[in-house]
Amino acid sequence: MTENEMTTEMTTEIPTSPKRLARIAGVLYLGVGITGGFAEGFVEPKMYVAGNPAATAGNVVANSGLVRMAVVAELLDYIFFVFLVMTLYILLQHVHKSVARAMLVFVALAAAIVSLNTVFLFEGLQVATDSSYEAAFGTAGSNALVLLLLDLQHYGLLIGQVFFGLWLVPLGYLAYRSGMFPKALGVVLIVAGVCYLVDLFAAFLAPDIGEIIHTFLIIPPIIGEVWMLGYLLVIGVKTVRPDERTLTAE
Repeated sequence: MTENEMTTEMTTEIPTSPKRLARIAGVLYLGVGITGGFAEGFVEPKMYVAGNPAATAGNVVANSGLVRMAVVAELLDYIFFVFLVMTLYILLQHVHKSVARAMLVFVALAAAIVSLNTVFLFEGLQVATDSSYEAAFGTAGSNALVLLLLDLQHYGLLIGQVFFGLWLVPLGYLAYRSGMFPKALGVVLIVAGVCYLVDLFAAFLAPDIGEIIHTFLIIPPIIGEVWMLGYLLVIGVKTVRPDERTLTAE
């Protein structure tokens, strides 16, 4: 087999069909939802009790195996997330390359922040279960250190939310302009991104107000992301004729 033939064969094996790419993205998005939901939606609230060192440390000790699973799930979450955005980039870069690149950058920043942030959760487990820390700092000091580490993890997740929101804005724009998804879905994704940011800044600037509006602000992100996930898995993308495709813009 010549080099040209090998190159041609390898090229034909790369999944470039839009529907196939969309379904791969859907599976990856599902992986993000499962692993992230487990680590951030189930384990983190179960361990972390704001302002209560003894309760937080006790939760970590009583559920050490669960915490280890959460650390692995968190890392898997962002592996899936990075591959998801790479797949969506391949699928949507023809709409506007610069916007698609921005989407890649936002996800890369989110993945870096939260992956490093996972260290605090793991170190909280180490402190809670290693008796040498209690011997050095006393029970109260050791518990306070566990709470500090989980505080850092909790607020690190909130800071990562900046990029959870920002990546949905270019995704929504690309979905809207591509003609491969319902235009309403693109609009909802952009609104969802804005809601993430408002929710975050309210949590830091006006916590009391943030708690009141949080329930309302999470509705658009839930609708938008579940809709996108379901559309990718079930439908893939709408069929678009070549002459209807948006030309690439740098």
